[in-house]
Amino acid sequence: MSNVTMPAVFFGHGSPVVAISDNDTSRGWAKLVASLQRPKAILAISAHWETRVTAVTAMARPKTIHDFGRSLPAALFDCQYPAPGDPALARRVAELLAPIPVALDEGQWGLDHGTWSVLVHAYPKADIPVVQLGLDVNLTPQQRFDIGARLSLLRDEGVLIVGTGNMVHNLRAMNWGDANCAPFEWAARFNDEMRRAIVDNEPERAIRFEALGQDTQLSLPSQEHFWPMLYVLGVRRPTDRVRLFNDRIEHGSLGMTSFIFEDAAEAKQAA
Repeated sequence: MSNVTMPAVFFGHGSPVVAISDNDTSRGWAKLVASLQRPKAILAISAHWETRVTAVTAMARPKTIHDFGRSLPAALFDCQYPAPGDPALARRVAELLAPIPVALDEGQWGLDHGTWSVLVHAYPKADIPVVQLGLDVNLTPQQRFDIGARLSLLRDEGVLIVGTGNMVHNLRAMNWGDANCAPFEWAARFNDEMRRAIVDNEPERAIRFEALGQDTQLSLPSQEHFWPMLYVLGVRRPTDRVRLFNDRIEHGSLGMTSFIFEDAAEAKQAA
């Protein structure tokens, strides 16, 4: 067991193409991780694994999943992230979440691009075990938050808990030709409200995100990219401080805002 309390991070992951890009986003990921202690293992909660029950990958060698269309660059399909799995961590997740049923996936899934497109920049050696947690589509926002709270103990066991998705995610509305265009007003309002919920430590505002009405509907035509953030909010502790990074909206409607929760005393020592 580690004597260091690991942080918890939410990465706005954006397009899969960032996996093969050297840009502000990928450099932001690498810079953040360079400031952290090396984890014993990583528990990743990706927007791209939707399940009908809470599930966790439990294989020793998870495959790299190329879960995107053939219109993307061929180089993306050549990417492999051969990190080991961690069946013991998968069983520990199930133990912490009991009596919630947890399916141990020993071969059907693996590491999807929501996870590996970030980790190829954050931990390029792929030498840290990685386990993914599935997004049960039947859960409420409060239940996702509560699962995160129950997983928080893993931080004291050397596990880096990572959520990857996007706070604002409307692909149809995106200005594909200009990543730096002004955000749509509804996207900016929604993103700002979520930022305030995080910075002010008022997670109930994020849990009630649907109360923002049309701003929610436009910012999240589907909700799976938002869900991982709710788990990470649940992992937060009273002694944590928060740092934002990659704090922007790209293409008008793709929220890249990311954040880290880290133990305030340990963060001060490391500074």
